[in-house]
Amino acid sequence: MYLLSQNNQSNLHIQIFDVSNNCNENNFFDAYTPNDTHVYNLRDVLTNDGNPSGVALPDNAYGVVAITIDGPISFNDPGVLIGNLRIEDDNGYEYRTNLQGLFGDEDSCCPFATFNFNSEGNVTFSDIIGIPIDDDVDGPGLAVDNILDIWWLINVDIYDNIENPFSCRDVVFACTNQESPLYEGLLEEAGASVASFEYGINNSIPHSKGGELLCPDNTITEGLVRFEFLDFEDDDREAIFFIGLNNGNGRGSIDALWIQNGFFNTMVIVG
Repeated sequence: MYLLSQNNQSNLHIQIFDVSNNCNENNFFDAYTPNDTHVYNLRDVLTNDGNPSGVALPDNAYGVVAITIDGPISFNDPGVLIGNLRIEDDNGYEYRTNLQGLFGDEDSCCPFATFNFNSEGNVTFSDIIGIPIDDDVDGPGLAVDNILDIWWLINVDIYDNIENPFSCRDVVFACTNQESPLYEGLLEEAGASVASFEYGINNSIPHSKGGELLCPDNTITEGLVRFEFLDFEDDDREAIFFIGLNNGNGRGSIDALWIQNGFFNTMVIVG
């Protein structure tokens, strides 16, 4: 994490949500001076000055990290967060990408989004991660709020390289898994049969950890996935997607699904 700012000091609010534990939130505040650079290791989360953060995640935890500039912020120099993430999987592949800011709103968010995929380099697994966000909160420094109540209902189609469409199913992206006590209530509210924090693409490029698929019974190895945004909880239209492809042993890549550019002071990463 790098802070580009001319302020004497800026306070950052760090929020860590553990999907594997009912999306439980751990959070702390950290102080940065101009041009500070710091690495957060989620196995041992230390503050910018090297002290314990108070956050201790259980083994096999996974989820969302949100980092927000809490203050002081001036009109002429609000400060800019710049960062990237690195995930090392036990199978030997790595994911690396830049951090992403929030984008979209209820008036301008696009109804469709697409991303391409292929099996080049012996790609055999995928991780399609969607993070619905509500950043419209009243208190200072609360970057992400009500994350358990936010979801996106999305219709999925796959197109091959000659643009033949294959209809898939409706899926929900939410900070949840099937072990969550809120899972069945979420499905009923969204009107869907499946909800997850992450999915695999199809039978040919399934999920890295054996999770749900966007398009079961589909075997296309090269083409594009099309999302149609059908419904959402309340007016919370911010969402960030990461597209990960890997060969299960030594090679992986992850990219962000861009819908609309914008300027925000919250950054979200997945780990």
